[in-house]
Amino acid sequence: MSVIGACSHFLCGEVYQRDQQWPQCFASGRGYLYSNKSGYNGNMWVGSRKREAKIKRRNLRVEAMWPDLSRPSEIEMEEINDCEHLDQILLHAQHNSQPILIDWMATWCRKCIYLKPKLEKLAAEYHNKARFYYVDVNKVPQTLVKRGNISKMPTIQLWKDGEMKAEVIGGHKAWLVIEEVREMIQKFV
Repeated sequence: MSVIGACSHFLCGEVYQRDQQWPQCFASGRGYLYSNKSGYNGNMWVGSRKREAKIKRRNLRVEAMWPDLSRPSEIEMEEINDCEHLDQILLHAQHNSQPILIDWMATWCRKCIYLKPKLEKLAAEYHNKARFYYVDVNKVPQTLVKRGNISKMPTIQLWKDGEMKAEVIGGHKAWLVIEEVREMIQKFV
């Protein structure tokens, strides 16, 4: 079985040996994956059940590898309904000196719908550094759309200190758009 095939059967368990002869060993029901002392430099091999008896005789400690539950994996973006709501959000953001991102989208736009969950995951990355909002251009007054100077969708804008600082027009692949948005945020955070 190849290393890649073996890795697909591994559970989230990591085995450390106290005598440091095998510093890293990942265990599953089908076998073990070992790494030498130099770490992850390609020197890995798969053990079998025959080695299980030898490993059980050693002094081992098992730790579970759980995701960090103290941070959310995604944050739902809040909807902006009209110009007054946008003014309140901008005032609050200016008071906290925090940038906000606004995703200008429409329910009929396939790329907008596809991009929204990815932006919500990005919102979790910048949980305390930036706030994320969205505007459905078909549900709001056109004065709000004109205020944002929106001509194409999806458009993601970064606002700071009450004015629009940067924007990304997302007509291309979602992962490229997310990378451009991430770079835009890092400039102003």
